[in-house]
Amino acid sequence: MRNIRIFNFLVIAILLTCCYSCGEVQGNDATKEVSIVKNLSAKEILGNPDYLAISYGGYREKTRDIQPTIEELKEDMKILSAMGVGIVRTYNLQLAQAVNILEAITQLKKADPTFEMYVMLGAWIDCENAWTEKPNHDKEALEANTIEIEKAIELTNKYPEIVKVIAVGNEAMVKWAASYFVQPGVILKWVNHLQKLKKEGKLAKDTWITTSDNYAAWGGEGREYHVEDLNKLIAAVDYLSVHVYPMHETHYKPEFWGVFEGEEDKTDEEKIAIAMDRAMDFGVQQYNRTAAYMKSLGIEKPIHIGETGWATSSNGFYGDDGTKATDEYKEAVYYKSMRDWTKKMNMSCFYFEAFNENWKDEKNPAGSENYFGLFTIEGKAKYALWDLVDKGVFKGLERGGNPIVKTYNGDKAALLKAVKLPPTKSKKVSQH
Repeated sequence: MRNIRIFNFLVIAILLTCCYSCGEVQGNDATKEVSIVKNLSAKEILGNPDYLAISYGGYREKTRDIQPTIEELKEDMKILSAMGVGIVRTYNLQLAQAVNILEAITQLKKADPTFEMYVMLGAWIDCENAWTEKPNHDKEALEANTIEIEKAIELTNKYPEIVKVIAVGNEAMVKWAASYFVQPGVILKWVNHLQKLKKEGKLAKDTWITTSDNYAAWGGEGREYHVEDLNKLIAAVDYLSVHVYPMHETHYKPEFWGVFEGEEDKTDEEKIAIAMDRAMDFGVQQYNRTAAYMKSLGIEKPIHIGETGWATSSNGFYGDDGTKATDEYKEAVYYKSMRDWTKKMNMSCFYFEAFNENWKDEKNPAGSENYFGLFTIEGKAKYALWDLVDKGVFKGLERGGNPIVKTYNGDKAALLKAVKLPPTKSKKVSQH
């Protein structure tokens, strides 16, 4: 009998040791079901279909002067986690929002040690005299940029179990960001700085460093971007975070968008499906051109989609008086297509964005920038997520006291009344 007790004790001890090697055992009774606390690396998260990625702001007012509270952020993290999101992307450290997100996740993990949410932490980068009438794109806003990078380092070291990626700048190199863009050498300098800290043990070695930018700025279009500092940057980052936005191109490069000859006899649903297939293909081609440029340098790095999205309303270029691209139906088609494609490609897609934010174009409340969310500000799930509401994944969750319900009261016929066909065009789509 004594030998049996010793044997049983050794078995339990071995089991506990194995569990602790993978995570932490929850509960004091070894006979209880063991829950493992995970702490994955960026390499394990990015491209993992069990950890959907999303861009997140969380602002609920018309100004960022009113920051989301910790409790509001916790509400949002629970909602996103319920829909399968495992990593959120932030954009800057000038305000309290990113710090508060990390605190909100920390509190959720303390309440439930198995709760998982990781962060791609953005550090905003500006040129000298950014957001003025005379931005100097050949110099950086050194003091402000230094503060952003130092804050990113501090937070990554403070929350190593949450922060897994640092992004140096957001669309900071693409030349149409005329108010603030910098030359690639500025981004390269800061990326090299962070990589050096990793080698010195001053930053976790499995933290991935990148910059998140438009496909063109990554070399996917235009020789003006094909400079030596960009080539060095591609070699220096841990992966390329690439933005593609075919919705915007329905106005700026509309050769793929419309109902073309030979398609007139299709049903309205078929016409929209064909147009959206071409839009998706256009985004894939943007990715392909970036990947081809990287390959031309003899470099192999992972590529993940750092941003893409489809607005659901617009009173401008993309609405009823423009390309008629924006509505919940088309957003849902694009969202599913993008998730399916990136899953097939073993890529993450930081879909833009989680919730509508009306500070983005506060002077134009009907502007498209305010309507990229998969949820409304009130917490209603747009058509892309109606299936998740039906599955009950949001049961018991609220945003601002509102339960998570469907837009249009779940009436698909009412939703479809708001859907407009793309413009009819007489010529065939050009190849790209």
